Amino acid sequence: MLVSGRARYEPRTKYLVRKLRPGELAVLDHSDLDEVAARAIVRVRARAVLNFGVSLTGCYPATGARVLLEAGIPILERLTAPDGSRLEPRTLDCKSLQICDALVTCGGQPVARGVVLSADEVAHRLQVATTNFADQLERFLENTLEHARLQKNLLAGRVDVPTCRTPMEGRHVLVVARGPAHREDLRAIRPYLDLYRPVLLGVDGGADALLDEGYRPHLIVGDMDSASDRALRSGAELVVHAYPDGHSPGLHRLQGLGLRATAWAVSGTSEDIAMLLAHAHGASPIVAVGTHSHMLDFLDKGRPGMASTLLVRSRLGASLVDAKGISRLYPPRPSQGRVAPVLLAAIVPIMTLAVLSVPAQLLLRLLFLQLRLRLGV
Repeated sequence: MLVSGRARYEPRTKYLVRKLRPGELAVLDHSDLDEVAARAIVRVRARAVLNFGVSLTGCYPATGARVLLEAGIPILERLTAPDGSRLEPRTLDCKSLQICDALVTCGGQPVARGVVLSADEVAHRLQVATTNFADQLERFLENTLEHARLQKNLLAGRVDVPTCRTPMEGRHVLVVARGPAHREDLRAIRPYLDLYRPVLLGVDGGADALLDEGYRPHLIVGDMDSASDRALRSGAELVVHAYPDGHSPGLHRLQGLGLRATAWAVSGTSEDIAMLLAHAHGASPIVAVGTHSHMLDFLDKGRPGMASTLLVRSRLGASLVDAKGISRLYPPRPSQGRVAPVLLAAIVPIMTLAVLSVPAQLLLRLLFLQLRLRLGV
């Protein structure tokens, strides 16, 4: 493996992908790399990944490493200093690096060493992860029961819900979160969006996905750490997810942008409170795109609080319609812009043959005479 490029580092991968440019090296400290982060790195066309963590530990089947390798992006993991001592990831930020096998150099001098992750090793670790999955499931269920005891008022609807100026009573509400294949699923349900014109609710970075597809969100709910300034300034109503103690870094960010927002201090994840907000305001149905819906999703998110998502989804019941994975059932159709040249390419030779063919010329003359007779010309 011989790769070179400028390195970029941010402590959190979702912030890193905002800085990355095509051909640069993504520097991470991310164990069990999840699919969402990996696809974001693929989308910006990073040249390679330098991961100070273990990209796939084998604790559970995290698929991010496989996604990167399948996209042709090599991974060098478990980075240390050349002598094996600890190295801070930030020391590589913005440096022009060269990767040759397991060695990372800068200006010809060794600066780091790692382990090249192969496709065979990823396949082996995924097999191990399948065996370990039962232990992770048991811990998650224990956390779910503990969360249910602590947050019974929230789940029972006995909490104060902020008022919204966006009407949702009896209306379809689309909740878009930044999850696996959320952009593909959003494109797949475009006919539904055009027909029903639901209220569009973006959960943090989900608001940017809506804008990228040509839709302006009506509401943005979340801690406002992954939504872009463009999304926050789109004119959407803003509901900030604050900590239960009232502390809200996201509110400070909005105030710095000169934007007004409503703060809601409640436990759970941002996508949980987004769905609870729509449900409390009478939305039906609530269509979810990119939200977390099963065990691998919850473990990928890497938060104990993901137990609340399972409970919230149970509370919403039949009013929640999950569009996750729908793009696999309905592949995108070719756009009109792509179909038109194909049709034109087919019509041109047909018309040429028709003009040059004597029988075709006689048929055209006959049709022309019949037209003149009918019009009385």
